[in-house]
Amino acid sequence: MRIEHVALYVSDLERARAFFVRYFGGGSNALYHNEKTGFRSYFISFSDGARLELMTKPDLVLQDKALHRAGYAHLAFSLGSKEKVDALTEQLRTAGYEVISGPRTTGDGYYESCILDFEGNQIELTV
Repeated sequence: MRIEHVALYVSDLERARAFFVRYFGGGSNALYHNEKTGFRSYFISFSDGARLELMTKPDLVLQDKALHRAGYAHLAFSLGSKEKVDALTEQLRTAGYEVISGPRTTGDGYYESCILDFEGNQIELTV
């Protein structure tokens, strides 16, 4: 068994698509648009087979993005080396994204940093 994909509602679909394609090397399919409901989505595919569905709809309600809340906490991307974690962290910081921790070695031995995307979703960069 494997997780087929993870889905994320976003308020700015095109900006979210560009973020995951630019910074994480994802490939995007064509826009799906249900004209009856206004629902729109893209699937972003990554080289290891993982997929992320980005979705939006006209009546979308943004929820509290508090870091310490119940529910999904973050998306984690394994970059393969400490140097790549450092480089992407700095690239995102320079582009104006908030780095909320790291890069650092955590108590359980992971080398990681965490950033917030433009909608406040936490993205973890790890080896």
